[in-house]
Amino acid sequence: MIYVTSPIMPDFEEFVSTIRELWHTRNLTNNGTFLKAFETALEHWLGVPYVSVMTNGTLPIMLALRSLGVESGEVITTPYTFVATSGVLEWMGLRPVFADVEEGYGTLSPSAAERLITQCTRAILPVHVHGYPCAVDDFAELSKRYDIPVIYDAAHAFGVKSGGHSILLHGDMATLSFHATKVFNSLEGGAVVCSSLEQKQRLDRMRNFGITGEVSVESEGLNAKMDEMRAAYGLLNLRNIDASIRQRKHLSKVYDGALQGVRGVRHPAIADGVEYNYAYYTLYIDAQEYGHTRDELYLYLKEKGIHARRYFYPLVSDFEPYKKYLKAAQSLPVASLMASQVLCLPLYPHLSEGEIKEIAALISDFSLKI
Repeated sequence: MIYVTSPIMPDFEEFVSTIRELWHTRNLTNNGTFLKAFETALEHWLGVPYVSVMTNGTLPIMLALRSLGVESGEVITTPYTFVATSGVLEWMGLRPVFADVEEGYGTLSPSAAERLITQCTRAILPVHVHGYPCAVDDFAELSKRYDIPVIYDAAHAFGVKSGGHSILLHGDMATLSFHATKVFNSLEGGAVVCSSLEQKQRLDRMRNFGITGEVSVESEGLNAKMDEMRAAYGLLNLRNIDASIRQRKHLSKVYDGALQGVRGVRHPAIADGVEYNYAYYTLYIDAQEYGHTRDELYLYLKEKGIHARRYFYPLVSDFEPYKKYLKAAQSLPVASLMASQVLCLPLYPHLSEGEIKEIAALISDFSLKI
């Protein structure tokens, strides 16, 4: 079996040694030594001013919105994403408004988003889909013109740069996921990237019930803090991330070569000026040219023990809890096409070149089957 992803992990002996150190401190949570070191290391590696680490990748979106005063009304977002992006909005009593996406990369279309801005719009929540950056300059202009915040769901964009700078510097805030399926993981975890110490301090309070002292609570909050065990794991794993991304890049080029000449499959090129993290190897399957639909290829590979993923299918707006948020007669043609065409192939550092060539050969052979 070959799965779409497999997590990077720290050296086991190093991890055991670190856990022994942690055990002796008897401090397992509540803003401990490892968490503070983890945040500092992330800020340095990512090239961002402030990071507030949390226990998973969903709570950062919730707390980012709440910290910016988004407590009611509509939030314009994408239907082409993991359900958590809109699930947060539903959970907070906000109304997701689904705008179509851009051709090529599937990121939220600024022009489509602008057409849906109303007096009820309180924020825009774009997603850097598969690690490909959104049109950040266009969203910055929309934010300024309409005086509404932009919060980026950057769960796929760990380490991505544009113009030599972290993509996480754009927007009012950006959120990350450190789930085990991501390029970088702390087993489970996430973070908010923000631009000021004041923002970080507010988020740090909110992730710990709003507590500021033994007998003081100064803001609303909940339990979103990360424990020391996962912080230690993440801190060790950060040592592997440069080598991991280099190997992902190399393996992506192996895929490029192995799939060259297969008609009806396309892998999107990386835009000029972007330093990509090679989070995913995405193929667009043109059924007419390839000879089979994306779903037929997906099932064929699964039969052969290759577990690819249809990211993102179905669209969030097609799920029962979210259908009600579609505007009357609204269509999402580009997002719908992508949901029917995109297939993410296995990609992780210890995947072998031979396995990649095997996968590519299966894709090529299936295109010839009647």
